[in-house]
Parts: sequence; structure tokens; C-alpha cells
Amino acid sequence: MAEVQREFVMIKPDGVVRGLVGEVIRRLERKGLKIVALEMRQLDRETAEKLYEEHRDKPFFEDLIEYVTSGPVVVMIVEGRKAVKVVRNIIGATDPAEAAPGTVRGDFALDIGRNVVHASDSPESAEREIEIVFGKDLSTIDYERCDEEWLYES
Repeated sequence: MAEVQREFVMIKPDGVVRGLVGEVIRRLERKGLKIVALEMRQLDRETAEKLYEEHRDKPFFEDLIEYVTSGPVVVMIVEGRKAVKVVRNIIGATDPAEAAPGTVRGDFALDIGRNVVHASDSPESAEREIEIVFGKDLSTIDYERCDEEWLYES
């Protein structure tokens, strides 16, 4: 049986102002993932810089930070078996031009700089990003989905 993972997901300002929050959540939940924490907020610069630390030396870093702090975001933690890989498949390739139709980015994004959603790329990144955004004293809601027995073989 595969281990249940936690994945960090952030709907970026373009996704929020375009009214795509419900669509992203719908796709995650319909797949069988469980949302255990969810919040709308405005990212401050310090949090954004920590979140995207690995891009600090890249030429797009400043534009990225300005963008993700320019409007509201929705941050969440989702759980499920192989959650990181499953979420990455749902959202699609980082560059919308390479994202498959049927993925969030393939269906709703045109530009890599406005690609609707961020998700951690590994379980280790998810853990780090969850702590950056939600803090060490994270409080999540533990519950069972009514369809859980139908989602996994055992």
C-alpha cells in the first residue's frame, strides 16, 4: 500500500481573480484527494521569497515575487496516496504551452508567468513549503471521505 502524502498547492493570483478556485479544488477532490487545510490570503514578500528560494538567482525571480504578492492566493494542503505525483499530473507542466489538455494549466493558462497554480515538486518540497506558508504549529482537519473505501484497493 502506498504511503499517504501531503502536498502543498497554491492557486496564484491569476487563478483567483479569474474565478478558477472552485475548478482547481473540484479537480483535486474529484480525483480523490482530501483537502486538510485551506485558506485565502495575501502573500507577503518574505514568505514568497522563502517559498521560491530555489529560484533566487534566476532572472525571473523578481517578477515572480511581485506577481505572487500582487493579489490574493488560495493555499491548501491536500492528502492522498502519491499526492505529489497525482497533483502534478492534475495541474500539468509548468509551461502551459507544454501542458496537456485536460490539465489545469493545459486548459486555463497560456503564459508560464501566469500559470494559475503552484504545487510542490517532491514530498520534501511539500514539507518545506507547508511549513513556510502554514507555520510549524500547523492545524489540519483529519476526516475520512465517504468514498475512501472505493478509491484504494487496500
